[in-house]
Amino acid sequence: MPHIPRLETVGAATQLIVDDAPFIVLGGQVHNSSSSSLAYMDSKVWDRVAALNCNTAILPVYWELIEPVEGAFDFSLVDGLLEGARARGLRLILLWFGTWKNTHSTYAPAWVKTDLQRFPRAQKRAGENSGTISCLATAARDADARAFAAFMRHLGNVDRDHRTVIMVQVQNETGLLQASREHSEAANAAFAKDVPQVLLDHVSRNVDTLHPAFRALWQAAGSRTSGTWSEVFGTGADETFMAWHIATYVETIAAAGAREYPLPLFTNTWLVSEPGEEPGSYPSGGPVSRMMDVWHLAAPHIFTLAPDIYSPDFVNICADYHRGDNPLLIPETTRECTLGPKCLYAIGRHSALCFAPFGIESIDSPDVVYVEGPVVDGSVKYTEYGVGDVLSKTYRVLRSLMPLITKYQGTGAVTGFLQQDSDEAFIEFGGYRLRIRYTDIANDSLMPGGGIVINTAPDAFVVAGVRCQIDFIMPEGSDRTVEYLALDEGEYVDGEWRQLRRLNGDERALRLLNEPVIRRVLLHNFTTCLSREGLV
Repeated sequence: MPHIPRLETVGAATQLIVDDAPFIVLGGQVHNSSSSSLAYMDSKVWDRVAALNCNTAILPVYWELIEPVEGAFDFSLVDGLLEGARARGLRLILLWFGTWKNTHSTYAPAWVKTDLQRFPRAQKRAGENSGTISCLATAARDADARAFAAFMRHLGNVDRDHRTVIMVQVQNETGLLQASREHSEAANAAFAKDVPQVLLDHVSRNVDTLHPAFRALWQAAGSRTSGTWSEVFGTGADETFMAWHIATYVETIAAAGAREYPLPLFTNTWLVSEPGEEPGSYPSGGPVSRMMDVWHLAAPHIFTLAPDIYSPDFVNICADYHRGDNPLLIPETTRECTLGPKCLYAIGRHSALCFAPFGIESIDSPDVVYVEGPVVDGSVKYTEYGVGDVLSKTYRVLRSLMPLITKYQGTGAVTGFLQQDSDEAFIEFGGYRLRIRYTDIANDSLMPGGGIVINTAPDAFVVAGVRCQIDFIMPEGSDRTVEYLALDEGEYVDGEWRQLRRLNGDERALRLLNEPVIRRVLLHNFTTCLSREGLV
């Protein structure tokens, strides 16, 4: 019997292991309310997810529906979701909507919401209760933990042999909006206390590896190793205080669930939208990148902090959230024409464990169809593409390549590229210099160029991508030139190459057009100086 899903470190990469083999989530997250109804899932969602070539559906489960009466649990909805996924050969990532959903407590049960004495609310201003349960509310934390533990225990009982559920997200976009910290009497008293010694020790011992923004705020306050939150973290005190208390709250819940069924657990992030944006404009205390060190220390059962990427700054966000202790996992992103190239890039460059657009069942609604215009014979030819078509074809290519990608992940033999603001880019890779020339400069209505490259052996590469031409040239300063020994079109089936065409003559160029395709390349390089070859 295979082990339950787990994480393994392979070289520089972290891999998700499902049925004892590496697995990359090609997913789609449903709208927030879709998985509250099995009938709705049957009529509107399941078949659409399968048709898009997803291998995983990402679905919320709801504390209010699982425990409508305190201590009385109903898992019939969860069981129905498992059955629906299994019937279509899909894996599941389940999202625990408990105390927090987009910073609010709307998914807490009625018996929690209506008892403000037992389950106090966050006060953004002193004496004014908000719609968010306080991160200092230990009774709420413990109730959430008991419910999550019961949910994970049930998953272990009904799914251990099937391994349908491969990961679980704990809470959703935690933090506090419209204030940088809580201001109740209890919160003010906690804020006036000294910073926990374990956090102070961690900061002082790991200065060189701290996130640069977090290190900067600590150093700006004097690099203190003792003191109150304000004394130690200065202008970042409110956010750091909130991050510590929210993360320790989430850790209590995650640890309770892991004791019952130790699936990989993560949490997701509402990102900072603009440079210089203040905490409270985005959720203060949530796992934004500058609070990453606080979260990892306070919540060790959370293996990664996953960015929900709705910003156009995709490349920098991926880099910010991909580090040794935080593998990249993208559980939510926009459904638009950029999906295919971004997916190829995230998996190729950053070994992303998961890529998933939000609202997967709404793909190809009128607002997400784009028009792209390649130049043919000197004139623009417009073609309409549905975003679902782009995503489906990208996922089909990646499913074909998955055994190859996972074989070489972490070895330095896989990379990715994504068009940003230029029509040309260069990558040093596999002993060659890759010159990438994009079809045209992407804008809001045009899909950008992007792709993935795998160096399978000396002078041998597998390439998949769209809207670019790739030329393999020698690094600068070399007097050698490069030519193709073979340029093949085809796909991988169960890990074996299935040849379609050998490209030569007029087709002897690595051009990737509007739909993702796979090419195998075998190169040869030689000097153009005859004396160097000993021929004269």
